[in-house]
Amino acid sequence: MTSQHAHVLSPITLRGHRLRNRIVFGAHTNNMSDMGLPGPRTAAYYLERALGGAGMIVAEPMPVHRTGVLTRGNFLHSTDEVIPHFRKVTEPVKAEGAVILQQLYHVGAHGDSDLSFAPHWSPSGGPSYHDSDGSHAMTEAELEELLQAHVAAAVRCQKGGFQGVEVWAAYHSLLDQFWSPWSNRRADKWGGSLENRTRFSRTLIDRIRAACGPDFIIGLAISWSDAYPGILPSIDDLCEIIALHDETGDVDYVTVGHGGYLDFERLMPTFLFAEKLTTPVTERLKQVVKHARITSEAHVRTPENAETIIASGQADMVSIVRGQIADPHLARKTAEGRAEDVRGCISCNQMCWGRRSRDYWISCLINPSVGREWEWGGDRFAPVAEKKHVLVVGAGPAGLEAARAAAERGHQVEIVEAASKVGGQFRLAGMQPRRAQILDLLDWYERQFDRLGVSLRLNTFLDTDEIAAHPADTVILATGSLPDETGFQRWLPIEPRLPGLDARVWSPEAVMRREARLGDAVVLYDEGGNWRGVGTAWAMAEQGIKVTIVTPDPYVGKEITRTSADGPARQRLARLGAEFLTETRLLRWHGNGVTVQSLLTGEERTIPAAALVMATTNVAFDPFPERFQGKATIRIGDCSAPRLAAYAFHEGRKAALAL
Repeated sequence: MTSQHAHVLSPITLRGHRLRNRIVFGAHTNNMSDMGLPGPRTAAYYLERALGGAGMIVAEPMPVHRTGVLTRGNFLHSTDEVIPHFRKVTEPVKAEGAVILQQLYHVGAHGDSDLSFAPHWSPSGGPSYHDSDGSHAMTEAELEELLQAHVAAAVRCQKGGFQGVEVWAAYHSLLDQFWSPWSNRRADKWGGSLENRTRFSRTLIDRIRAACGPDFIIGLAISWSDAYPGILPSIDDLCEIIALHDETGDVDYVTVGHGGYLDFERLMPTFLFAEKLTTPVTERLKQVVKHARITSEAHVRTPENAETIIASGQADMVSIVRGQIADPHLARKTAEGRAEDVRGCISCNQMCWGRRSRDYWISCLINPSVGREWEWGGDRFAPVAEKKHVLVVGAGPAGLEAARAAAERGHQVEIVEAASKVGGQFRLAGMQPRRAQILDLLDWYERQFDRLGVSLRLNTFLDTDEIAAHPADTVILATGSLPDETGFQRWLPIEPRLPGLDARVWSPEAVMRREARLGDAVVLYDEGGNWRGVGTAWAMAEQGIKVTIVTPDPYVGKEITRTSADGPARQRLARLGAEFLTETRLLRWHGNGVTVQSLLTGEERTIPAAALVMATTNVAFDPFPERFQGKATIRIGDCSAPRLAAYAFHEGRKAALAL
């Protein structure tokens, strides 16, 4: 144990189960089941975090009833068929020293009819905030059915080898709907007073304790938001609610998350929000409870965050989810005194929440092994039998990951970069407002190169002859992509070149490199709907430039909707004076303005501007022949096809594993 992280690395005991440290890999929907059953993908995903040193793992939420199915990849409800498959997950995790629980959920009114094909059961009816449907106000008999369903699910988990369950009352789910007067308008013993409104959750927990015994851990997951005062529970309300549950002695810990269905952008907070979001609540709850331990969740991103929270007494445990998705060995590295080797999450949500929101299994932009642990061996690298000399050309995301992973396997690696710094266009993304976590990641790669003995040569452009003469036996080309200088628009395909194109038309890259001469008013045309356009517009607006964003999409930031960051981004842009023109394309640049056309009405108008910025699809940059004689040649990342950074990191790792 290192003295710098002594508090978070200290053990803690729940119901006789000793957690080796206070770092929890908290519950989240990874969507990895196969026809409702956990298979090799699920098992390897959790095992990797156990190998990585997590003290406790809470497996993904499992619906308890047919009226609460929210995700295609959820585990099957209401059947013992899951039990032997659960054991294939739990036994290896426990063998590696981690405690493992299962979260149980029912989403109440906020169901998804496309998945459940069932009415959404809720305390008092009311609309779903997940889809556009209404919900069914439960009868007394249906209330009893749901209580029994929770208990049956807990017993099933116990038989499957889980050492406890976490009961979900967060994000305005079923239990939270009972607690909140605006969603619980019942006039019977389940509504009205606080004692009545908490009766369902207290009864549920009491029955699980009776069914599963004194050694079974029972956790309670809650959340907090100040987005709707008087509607969602305040900190004072939560303290009163949790005090009632704590009096029974049956709740062993309470995990506090943030946001919810009425505050969705902070449910899985991106880099737009502060870190350690729930410590004001956990600190208060610590003063209220007499039995339960308190866990802080929501943007506890780093070992330093975790140590600060525990050392200051703001919580007893910390739930680090995305941080242990990005680096499954976060806890082990911290315990070994190597916190600087932890690959830091960049809070982008692109491949974790972003893939989950599209109902795929989750992955990670900066750690492509996520979801592929069973194929790739996780973040552990077996030494190669035959050491190769590898030359990587280009130090953007694809080249960086290829070089690092090849060196981890024992190859001799040299990476060359024409620019003065690593990162390529990804570094420019890190220069956009609030995105400096990207720059931290690039610094991490340079530290890993020092640790692994990778030779990094900056300001080095190699031509075809120099690569051909290089002693390396394998060449990995990761030369990236360039902005399309023609001004071509996908939504004006008849024009191969933007009419009127001249020197006052710039790329987002030129803007972020501060090469562009912009003037005081700029039109940014955004066909991507992602951070390349949105973040560049934000950077310009912060400089006091009047920005008009024109997009063929129905709203600005369409492609970052999946990350839940689009709304907050538009809000910040609007407050900086940016204007939005949607479902519109460009017709002509005039040098001092641009003519645009509505895709809805065909109406044309001209917007005055000193400069035009074109955030359209890049073109691959591959200046080399098909292959170099006598050398294995591999092309990865944007030089193969321009895409988002996630696919560059993926191809970099995949190429290294294939050597």
